[in-house]
Amino acid sequence: MRNLKVWACTAALAAVGLGGVAQADDNDNNNNNGFGGPDKLLVTVTSDDTHTQGMSMILATQAAERGQEVRVLICGKGTEMAVGRYRGESLEPAGANPQQMLKQLIEEHDVTAEVCGVFLPNTRYKEENLIDGVGVASPEDIGEYMADPKVRFFTH
Repeated sequence: MRNLKVWACTAALAAVGLGGVAQADDNDNNNNNGFGGPDKLLVTVTSDDTHTQGMSMILATQAAERGQEVRVLICGKGTEMAVGRYRGESLEPAGANPQQMLKQLIEEHDVTAEVCGVFLPNTRYKEENLIDGVGVASPEDIGEYMADPKVRFFTH
């Protein structure tokens, strides 16, 4: 009887261990960036500080260049970056302002960029004031994206 209990415990532990290996393999196979972490990145920009906005765009570009799916959500004071009259200073070494970097992300890396859903109804801006490629996020869509365990969050 004792041998049967030892064998049953050993089999159970082995099964748990193999499940962990299978799970690790699944995670690696579902990851497109080759680094073993989440393969999607949600960047939220809420700051109106040019340096903060610029660095968030530079890091989002780095993630996109490494194969991550990048999505940018712009809210609060950061939303000025998404409208046509933005006048942020050009930053080195990028040689561009944050809005220009955002445009480059959209054009070159097919990044989804959106302002938060409360921006337009609560400001003087209209959808036509947004730069090309920037849409309006729906809370439901962002909520679903955030619930995905493959998404890493980055907030500035």
